[in-house]
Amino acid sequence: MRFLAALALTLAAGLGSPAAEKMNVLFIVSDDLTNQTLGCYGSPRGQSPNVDKLAAKGVRFDRAYCQFPLCNPSRASFLTGLRPDTIRIYENTTQFRKTAPDVQSLPQTFQKAGYAVTRVGKLYHYGVPAQIGTDGLDDPKSWEKTINPKGRDKEDEEKDLIFTLNPKGKGSSRFGGTLSWHASDGPDAEQTDGKIASEVAKQIEANKDKPFFLACGFFRPHTPYVAPKAYFEMYPPGKLTLPEVPTGHEDSAPAAAFGSRKKEQDALTDDLRRQALQAYHASTTFMDAQVGHVLDALERARLADRTIVVFLSDHGYHLGEHGLWQKMSLFENSARVPLVIFDPRAKGNGKACPRPVELVDLHATLADLCGIDAPQTDGVSLKPLLADPAASRDRPAFTQVSRGTPTATGDATKDAKWFMGRSVRTERFRYTEWAGGEKGAQLYDYTTDPQELKNLAADPKHADTVVAMKKLLPAAKP
Repeated sequence: MRFLAALALTLAAGLGSPAAEKMNVLFIVSDDLTNQTLGCYGSPRGQSPNVDKLAAKGVRFDRAYCQFPLCNPSRASFLTGLRPDTIRIYENTTQFRKTAPDVQSLPQTFQKAGYAVTRVGKLYHYGVPAQIGTDGLDDPKSWEKTINPKGRDKEDEEKDLIFTLNPKGKGSSRFGGTLSWHASDGPDAEQTDGKIASEVAKQIEANKDKPFFLACGFFRPHTPYVAPKAYFEMYPPGKLTLPEVPTGHEDSAPAAAFGSRKKEQDALTDDLRRQALQAYHASTTFMDAQVGHVLDALERARLADRTIVVFLSDHGYHLGEHGLWQKMSLFENSARVPLVIFDPRAKGNGKACPRPVELVDLHATLADLCGIDAPQTDGVSLKPLLADPAASRDRPAFTQVSRGTPTATGDATKDAKWFMGRSVRTERFRYTEWAGGEKGAQLYDYTTDPQELKNLAADPKHADTVVAMKKLLPAAKP
């Protein structure tokens, strides 16, 4: 009898231990963030102590890629686990339920598993800054609760305090679609992202006694680059180095590779470029401070040991490299994203993973880590790489982008004015075809050319590599 009583007590204690409880998920997304301004990714100038701290605790993925370097296609993709070609989303105006109404999203998977599922800020696409404080192109089915803060940055926009390269633009083209910035008065807490951090902290406290999937979507550093003045003062323009673009660089690749260039950027002087860099860095460090507030709230609630934290951006960003700014290119600057996953139980914590991975893998990964059922997706679980970041992975990464204005369904046969660029990346190479190769191709060898300056696609010495990489591209299509 004593043995049975002791066994019962042991089992009861085990059921009540953190290891036996469901893991929470804190899913943090930064908007338009490039790796090159984060200290954990080797930035010599960027200050990102809170993301750096998270990366030191978890697994930092050094070769993570978005599936489409534009907000709506990328976010719809990683929040469903399905490629843009599967859900037929290629632009910023179509909500994914119009083309894929029956898809089960990542947060829906957690709802079905009994989690409290909440969104604060931008997860699905919002027009920035016009739709701050609204639901944007949100998906109501994905969330049980939504919170849409709106802060002083939105008021500064309405007061016409924001500098823009396109002052005559209308709608998103005036601020969100071009380089624009503002050093704001007031503290962090008055900004939209500051309010988002505060609301997320409240939700952590409110849900600490039940499993939660809490999605935190920051708007910065998306244009307009708005942050309190103190962050601008951290980056004196005179100390910022402009990227060098080799003479004749645009002649080395198809014209479509540089198709994201915007006409108003021709007005940039070196002084304005440094101001833009200052503002982007300031907005990034401001966003990082809000990440710190959220992670501190997790510690205060004593949930850090049973919460999986994911930090990512929807795509990368150009800051003058290749002569480009912003997104919508297939160069590393635009296609590669920061991705950190901290699972307190993972054996690989504190290490970096060099394998190519995709944001489309996140749905399968988080369901796997939490032991819940998920639908079939286009991604695969990264759990083996969290256990051993150096483990082998024979799977390339795909990123695509459109040129021209795609139709809602993305059918190029019905609209000859636009075409697609598709890329495939292995650990060593990146190969890209524009319009199936009709408008050119690119091949880069990362072992000798990490900056993607020498296009080898027409080099006879690499003909076999082109053939091999070309065979991989159909795997990106439905």
